[in-house]
Amino acid sequence: MFIITLIRSSKFLRFPKTSVKYFSARTNMDLKDIKSDTKSSQLKNSSSFMMNIFRGKMLSAEVFPYPDVLETDEKELILSLVDPFEKFFTEINSATRNDENSSIDGTVLDKLWELGAFGIQVPEKYGGLGLGNTQYGRLCEILGANDLSVGITLGAHQSIGFKGILLFGTQQQKEKYLSKLTTEKVYAAFALTEPSSGSDAGSIRTRAVKSDDGNYFILNGSKIWISNGGVADVMTVFAQTEQVDLATGEKKDKVTAFIVERSFGGVTNGPPEKKMGIKASNTTEVYFDNVKVPIDNVLGGEGNGFKVAMTILNNGRFGMGATLAGTMKFCIQKAVEHAKNRVQFGKKIKEYGCIQEKISQMNILQYATESMAYTISQNMDKGSKEYHLEAAISKIFASESAWYVCDEAIQILGGMGYMKEAELERVLRDLRIFRIFEGTNDILRLFVALTGIQYAASNLKFLQRAFKNPANNFGIVSTEISRRVSTSIGLGTIDFNPHIAPELQNYAKKTANCIELFGKSVERLLVKYGKNIINEQYILKRLSNAAIDIYSMVVTLSRTSRAIKLNLPTAQHELNMTKVLCIQFLLVLFNVYTYINDLYTMYLST
Repeated sequence: MFIITLIRSSKFLRFPKTSVKYFSARTNMDLKDIKSDTKSSQLKNSSSFMMNIFRGKMLSAEVFPYPDVLETDEKELILSLVDPFEKFFTEINSATRNDENSSIDGTVLDKLWELGAFGIQVPEKYGGLGLGNTQYGRLCEILGANDLSVGITLGAHQSIGFKGILLFGTQQQKEKYLSKLTTEKVYAAFALTEPSSGSDAGSIRTRAVKSDDGNYFILNGSKIWISNGGVADVMTVFAQTEQVDLATGEKKDKVTAFIVERSFGGVTNGPPEKKMGIKASNTTEVYFDNVKVPIDNVLGGEGNGFKVAMTILNNGRFGMGATLAGTMKFCIQKAVEHAKNRVQFGKKIKEYGCIQEKISQMNILQYATESMAYTISQNMDKGSKEYHLEAAISKIFASESAWYVCDEAIQILGGMGYMKEAELERVLRDLRIFRIFEGTNDILRLFVALTGIQYAASNLKFLQRAFKNPANNFGIVSTEISRRVSTSIGLGTIDFNPHIAPELQNYAKKTANCIELFGKSVERLLVKYGKNIINEQYILKRLSNAAIDIYSMVVTLSRTSRAIKLNLPTAQHELNMTKVLCIQFLLVLFNVYTYINDLYTMYLST
């Protein structure tokens, strides 16, 4: 009866036009890219694993078996780079000195340029290392384990600073800028945030006006909290531009991305900001006063700046997961070393259950973070184009887990953990920003939930049309009815068995049940709230948390199964961690589903 009721009711499937604008502005994502055409007879299917769990379905290609895309020569290349990068941090760089001086010494930066660290993913023909996403992630781990300020300096330069040129640049733009940004000690920055537009990136006020002859734009405005803002000579800048609809003649403001050189004139910056953490990274306000930007420096086409910005941010988020996985390793190492040597009440504290519990939980979160990061990066290397939900989840999970792990490490060290010499207090200060920049975790949670719900609603609208004309859509109708009947009587339609090690089959089955319940919960929320679901942030947050937990379980189940299959020496340890993670998250998910089911039951009784 539920499917019939669902199909007969259409109002909950209609998202108003204003809500699409709301989604894009509030979640840093242009949902026109994923919004299905409700007039089309064909459903636009997504290949994303996470998008599909909002429909209660599983597409396994991105998670099973655990991705392993690097060829032998690619693995050898990254191994050859690991040693010089690690030596740089042990022999040349001092994170403590950088933090105390609130800057990185020029000779230290020069060595990074020599290592090729400022062009890790730039093609070799432009002087870069030409690494893929997974290889880049491995180097990010080293950065995270040693100095997050250096990591921010490098990331602001290449992960977002000139990433737009790599992704959207014309051949002319690539040839003009990539070599100098990779080999000539020219720094880049990403200039999006303004005083009036933080999470709401669509409301920026910086404006670029096209000249009468159409050869250049005049750029005016300001940006705040720009990493590398005081040292960058090339910036990716976003500004409002007037665009004319060719069909209607209507004029409308749209964001356009520009490649702006300091040498154009009119580009200045304020003093370095005094920050809680990542003190050695350069963060400033940047001002644009009648900057003359050539038309050839438009990046990605006029009016496409929002898409450019969000693609850059989505593309770079996986690196944050890898970076913070490295940070967590550092914190765990500090905690373990202390626990092995500290004696209290006649025993080394590693022998006490409370300390063991802390270290176990720290390792579990690190393992899940690392598993997410490399699942995403390897799928990107395989050519996946739909990873925005997974990348957002990875960023949320990594930033919150790293904070927890560092805080627990300080607790294990006790008073020593509070002292500068232990280095953990610096790491804790550095970590706080990661829940804020490149999309606050609060906004990203809404993004995860609303993007998935939008996709689920599109699917239900498609089914609604099919049920109105069952004779012409018999296959679709019969398959959907069969799936729902099977689920309702407990048979289930999701099967992890071919991919999961025997030791984890029970956990895999429960995770599969969670995915089906998750899809059902999304439907029930749509029935109860309809288009007003966008205003139910309390519920959306919990739905997003459930999605994060599901992804955590799936990637760890996959990675551990691979370890068991290959008989890796760490297999038993990985198995133990994955079992505990699944037990913890399954309990949380049960409470979420119970809460949503209670809401739905109350709705039906009114």
